[in-house]
Amino acid sequence: MTASKPILVAGEINVDWVFGDLTAMPAPNTEVLARDFHQVPGSSAMICAMGMARLGEDVAFVGCAGRDERGDFCIDALRAAGIDTSAVCRNAALTTGVTVSLSTRVDRALVTLPGAIGALTGDAVDDALLARSRHLHVSSIYLQNALRPQLADLFARAKAAGLTTSLDPGFDPSARWDDGIAWPALLQHVDVFLPNAREACAIAHVDDVTDAFKAFANGTTHLVIKCGADGARYWPAGGEVVSASTRAAGGVHDSTGAGDSFDAGFLHAWLAGLPPSQCLAWGNACGSLSMRALGGTGSQPDATEVAAWLGATA
Repeated sequence: MTASKPILVAGEINVDWVFGDLTAMPAPNTEVLARDFHQVPGSSAMICAMGMARLGEDVAFVGCAGRDERGDFCIDALRAAGIDTSAVCRNAALTTGVTVSLSTRVDRALVTLPGAIGALTGDAVDDALLARSRHLHVSSIYLQNALRPQLADLFARAKAAGLTTSLDPGFDPSARWDDGIAWPALLQHVDVFLPNAREACAIAHVDDVTDAFKAFANGTTHLVIKCGADGARYWPAGGEVVSASTRAAGGVHDSTGAGDSFDAGFLHAWLAGLPPSQCLAWGNACGSLSMRALGGTGSQPDATEVAAWLGATA
């Protein structure tokens, strides 16, 4: 589905070096073996953007990359997916970020060199760029040091320009989780909030997903909490909580980026005005199907494949 204006994704640009099918997660002073390795497009923002493009959405991307081989790889991958990269900033003084993903069949761990990721500012998402877009999605705010203090203003400008908005906060490597973010004020400008269960509970300073829902509830934000193999829960603004389980696709190789592919599927359905249960179904399908290949983008489904998957599970 292509609209007259694109979805604008603002976020990180980095390469993923994925070591797949590890015999075990490494412990200090030990060595483990990987059975596979790939260099693939990485970052929450890139994986979500490429997932939405794969579903037929018109997507534009804004972020920062170095003028280096990794930056070229990322920009080429975005363009090959049909994504507009004209707003991407290339800076020769910076290095493009890289994440090492250590993946077993059931779990993963990440090590990230941020590089240019933290250089993106709110000014890069100017009013002219917003005017050309219909929806703004931002992700991994704890890696974006320059953008994070400007988030509330960015989302407020997006809403004033008539865009809908969404935010996937991502993991906080510092484990502070607040870091100056005024969450109630920020979420007033966010239409869809998409943390996973661990992130939601950490940000809300609670131990239970239900309590996290209550902490974030403001009557206007649609709250979606991803619960991994247990599916996801969705509290539409002004509605009732809806839960949906998921099932693994055959031949699961890697969970890297599954939550970002979930975002792509959920937002695709939500922007199309589908009911809550269908939004969750699309998100769960895209997350599950994305795990069939190493890396976050190698097996992202198109809309026809998702429809067939959902038909098979109906």
